[in-house]
Amino acid sequence: MRRIVTSLVFVWAPIICALLISNETSPAAETNDPSYEMWQQDYGSTHDQRMQWWRDARFGMFIHWGLYSVPAGVYKGQPIDHAGEWIMRTANIPVAQYAAYATQFDPTNFNAEQWVKIAKNAGMKYIVITAKHHEGFAMFHTAVDGYNIYDATPWHHDPLAELAAACRKEHIKLGFYYSEGQDWHHPGGAAANKHPEADVDKQHHWDPAQEGSMDDYIDKVDVPQVKELLSNYGPDTPAVLWWDTPIGMTPDRVEKLLPLLKLKPAIITNNRLDEKHLTGDYQTPEQKIPTNGLAGDWETCMTINSTWGYKSSDQNFKSDETLIHNLVDIASKGGNYLLNVGPTSKGEIPQPEVERLEQMGRWMKVNGQAIYGTSASPFGHPFDWGRCTEKTNAEGATLYLHVWDWPTDGKLSVPGLKNQVVHACLLNGNWFGWHKSLRVTSDLNGVIISLPKTAPDKISSTVVLTIRGAPEIE
Repeated sequence: MRRIVTSLVFVWAPIICALLISNETSPAAETNDPSYEMWQQDYGSTHDQRMQWWRDARFGMFIHWGLYSVPAGVYKGQPIDHAGEWIMRTANIPVAQYAAYATQFDPTNFNAEQWVKIAKNAGMKYIVITAKHHEGFAMFHTAVDGYNIYDATPWHHDPLAELAAACRKEHIKLGFYYSEGQDWHHPGGAAANKHPEADVDKQHHWDPAQEGSMDDYIDKVDVPQVKELLSNYGPDTPAVLWWDTPIGMTPDRVEKLLPLLKLKPAIITNNRLDEKHLTGDYQTPEQKIPTNGLAGDWETCMTINSTWGYKSSDQNFKSDETLIHNLVDIASKGGNYLLNVGPTSKGEIPQPEVERLEQMGRWMKVNGQAIYGTSASPFGHPFDWGRCTEKTNAEGATLYLHVWDWPTDGKLSVPGLKNQVVHACLLNGNWFGWHKSLRVTSDLNGVIISLPKTAPDKISSTVVLTIRGAPEIE
């Protein structure tokens, strides 16, 4: 018998390429790629140290907020298909016409402390917010130009500064999302190839105002704005730089941005900076959970409804059960869950999203110990009744059995587990106090735990098994 290892030890995540827009790819490592070599030389040796807090966190909040919250999925009185934050591209809205939405963007109900408390009460340990999405509008006070929330709107605030202060107060890590390749406003920024019949150049622009040199765009917009984001929000912020859609991001262009990370030596980044997804600390599957997890560090980002940016017509909200099961499933495979909210143009997180996060928070108050700081299940597969997460120590390991389908006969079978069970109980939310011990028996097939008739939680209850030694699974 030998331990089944489900989460491979790695040197750093870029060796295994990740997902972009939910497409799984696994090309061989290209160690002669200049972007990869620069990343490896400058950041590879500190990867484990920088990632430690993130691995312990397991649960974070994604915030997609921008000008797109003004049209909220409607253009010229017609609903626009696709995600709310893509409305400019989906409807091919001209640059000047789209920019006019800034005059209607007045989020007077924005409250940074309230947003952070919503995240904290949900059990989230970090937040990542869109500093600049593909629309090119900066959600911070930038000196690059006036196309930003401070200068172009009636509001005249920098929400990133206010969020940084609120996160610091509540001990929540704050990260910034930045669209480095796609920018539909500034000349030279890239665009996705969605409407080729409307393209005016090879960069898939649909408005002559977008035409220009991408290298000039990198030099005049990306580089100075990323410097601002890494310099202006305190010594601990941003903790994460979340790149997105590296269209046109050749090694030469990547090499203009990678050195800037030295401004924040402890920062971690995802793998969406370069076209081949070779750089960065972790992989980013989108809107899905990998069947068997991924090697190295990874994070599933997912919406609560169907869209990232606010779209008034999207009422397709996931249930509390789905969201909690997603969190457990991801943790059981060694990943993080970055769950999105899409605030309105008034600065409010939609109430249905708040309500679901409140329910997740109630569950996490009881079961958070079985999520935070855990590693992937040693069994290498899910159970019919639920999932498993693990923590190890010098004496042995603790297995957290997340029971979704409570056994009607009161017997929970853990097939294949050969270790001696030191203690078994139900998790009750107290890190130092436990319910009474559960009876455990063993047979040739594994371990059987006797449970109460009724599940403590109808969505997911946690059985705690303390075992002697490292897990031995047959």
